[in-house]
Amino acid sequence: MDQQQPRAGASGKAPFGSSALARFRQDFRGDLIWPGDAAYDAARRVWNGAVDRRPALIAYCGDAQDVVAAVALARSQRGAVAVRSGGHNVAGLSVCDDGLVIDLSRMKTITVDPVRRIARAEAGLSLGEFDAATQAHGLATTMGVNSDTGIAGLTLGGGFGKLGRKFGLTCDNLIAAEIVVADGRLIRASASEHPDLFWGLRGGGGNFGIVTAFEYALHPVGPALLVGSVLHRYDQAHEAMRFYETFARQAPDEVSADAALFSTPSGERFFSVSACYVGPAALGEPVLAPLLRFGRPVESSLAALPYLQIQSKGDSLFPRGRRYYWKAQFLDAIGDGAIDALLAHFARAPSASSLLVFQQVGGAIARVGRAQSPYANRDALYDCFPLAIWDDPAADEANIEWARALWNAVRPYGTGGVYANNLGDEGDDRVRDAYGDNHARLVALKTRYDPSNLFRLNQNIRPSSAASQTDRLPA
Repeated sequence: MDQQQPRAGASGKAPFGSSALARFRQDFRGDLIWPGDAAYDAARRVWNGAVDRRPALIAYCGDAQDVVAAVALARSQRGAVAVRSGGHNVAGLSVCDDGLVIDLSRMKTITVDPVRRIARAEAGLSLGEFDAATQAHGLATTMGVNSDTGIAGLTLGGGFGKLGRKFGLTCDNLIAAEIVVADGRLIRASASEHPDLFWGLRGGGGNFGIVTAFEYALHPVGPALLVGSVLHRYDQAHEAMRFYETFARQAPDEVSADAALFSTPSGERFFSVSACYVGPAALGEPVLAPLLRFGRPVESSLAALPYLQIQSKGDSLFPRGRRYYWKAQFLDAIGDGAIDALLAHFARAPSASSLLVFQQVGGAIARVGRAQSPYANRDALYDCFPLAIWDDPAADEANIEWARALWNAVRPYGTGGVYANNLGDEGDDRVRDAYGDNHARLVALKTRYDPSNLFRLNQNIRPSSAASQTDRLPA
């Protein structure tokens, strides 16, 4: 697959210098995909089918030294550089037009030390692969809610998950990281090695280099957790959402309660709540019981489910290749005004596949100081976002405008903060909303480790150097 020669991109210029490309080909041992290769169209696709970009080269790295070689090529090229692991970024920032995609998805080695309760995981692993390896020892750490998401982007942006209220964010459980920084060095960052960089990696996104491997603290979990689920009709959703707010606010750390508005294919709308208890089922039953007793649910269930099943339960809702758009914001309460706005706007969703999602946060997440990591919105109780899902490109505008309208309707009731991993391509002000008072420290760190803003296709922290003022990709 490395027989093609580099071609001029949309700018009309060859994307790579010939001498740099020759050195790269000598050093790189992974697979290269060029435009014109049979595998090119499949290789350039990411999770969000609404993203359609054509890189000049996709470099599938086999190990950390391949990443070092790819970063050297990236420094020499004229185009953008995108970094891809799971490819789940909603804005598609893991792929670019004309430039270089450095793909880590084939780097999947994981070792678990069940005695020390530590996992070392390469950056190409998906959540499902990571969870399966740690659950083989009865262990886990906070990971997301869609099993084909990559661990790398999740961790670097913070990392929500069912275990978060009990054990903290994914980034709170990060012990160390191996990272290739912009000058090409492969270094280890931890509390005792490059501690400033380690601080930035715990929520500051992909701004500071390409992480090739992570070390995580693990916790005894499973193999099964108690899950209580209820389904309420839409005409009872207002009261059910008020109860959800009360239940979630009073719940102990062991409870993770998420909720959603959704529609059936026939157009009938419902409000659902699903709560899991991270602990012994016998202790969880009385805690989850009020959830099942409230109102007149259409369906309700209480059962111990394998942790791996819980972690993959939502996969069918978010298959690769559909078109996605969302806008997120944090709430510290779900009051009547927010509920009325949510219900009125959700009813206008142009696609029956779309959702309005609440992810409960707080608990252990809130007990970490705001300055201890870049993740600043520690005091939020809910992440709330409309999630538009559709298939027809002709319906892009209608679905995107619906999500934006719903977000705007709820904005007066939000905290003003946002979770970096749920940001689209929304501009510098929203990046600052994600990092709050930590933004200035992140700028200083970016200026030290990536002064030319080589790694800019992310929720970008612009360095203070004049050379960094590079435009983002269009949304």
